[in-house]
Amino acid sequence: MRKKILITGSNGLLGQKLAQLLVHNAEIDLIATSRGHNKLSELLPELHFISLDVTDAQQVEKVIAVERPTHIIHTAAMTNVDGCELNQEACWQLNVAAVQYLVNACEKYKVHLIHLSTDFVFDGEAGPYNEEAQPNPISYYGQSKLAAEKIVQASTVKWAIIRTVLVYGVVHDYGRTNIVLWVKNSLEAQKNIQVVNDQFRTPTLAEDLAMGCWLAVQHDAEGIFHISSKETLTPYEMALQVAEYFNLDKAYIKKADASNFSQPAKRPPRTGFNITKAEKILGFKPHNFSEGIAVVASQI
Repeated sequence: MRKKILITGSNGLLGQKLAQLLVHNAEIDLIATSRGHNKLSELLPELHFISLDVTDAQQVEKVIAVERPTHIIHTAAMTNVDGCELNQEACWQLNVAAVQYLVNACEKYKVHLIHLSTDFVFDGEAGPYNEEAQPNPISYYGQSKLAAEKIVQASTVKWAIIRTVLVYGVVHDYGRTNIVLWVKNSLEAQKNIQVVNDQFRTPTLAEDLAMGCWLAVQHDAEGIFHISSKETLTPYEMALQVAEYFNLDKAYIKKADASNFSQPAKRPPRTGFNITKAEKILGFKPHNFSEGIAVVASQI
């Protein structure tokens, strides 16, 4: 059967990568949705775009009733961890209430829901984690994402939850940066940067995450899947690799620990994922970080 895929949050980093990956795929019909105007209109004029605010239950119901997708890849979320801590009501609306609206519509119209989640559902005491590990979030962002997971799991829809870690990549017309560009730009400007060396992650190239979502659709996958790279690194180690790749002076990179930063939200110290399940069931093959830097460099 021909697949009709609706993406939420198509203006965001993952949403853009999914649109670029899928828009020319002859096997599927693609609908991109996001709040506001289409930021990919110049880059992908052929993209079928609908403005959709997922926090509006009536809009969600209407768009899904009209478009009747077979699959929804739900990427729209409030992902600024400190922003979620400081604006808890807005965070709950976008990260939890919106998921309930989507689930309601997916149940009504028999849509397979692919829901994006995060390593921040874990406390970071025992990473890297597999899909069976017990969530225990330590930030409001993590709590909101776990609450959303529970809504999806309690539903009668066909669902897959894709958790990911520290996503990086080049986003079009957004002004958001990522660890590769931040380090590169800072070192080129000969600016000292403090980078933490006591938090451990398996950084995820945005293109790899998009591919993981597409593989989940292709396999009509159900259950929880961890999608990231296999390489556990600290942000400090990542910064050194960026300096090395672009041949920049590492002397500007200063080692710091999390206690050097006063941030509203707590960060889990050691997350990262075991991705064996995604490799075996979905055939997922991620880039390592140095390969990821090269992909980013080719797009700058």
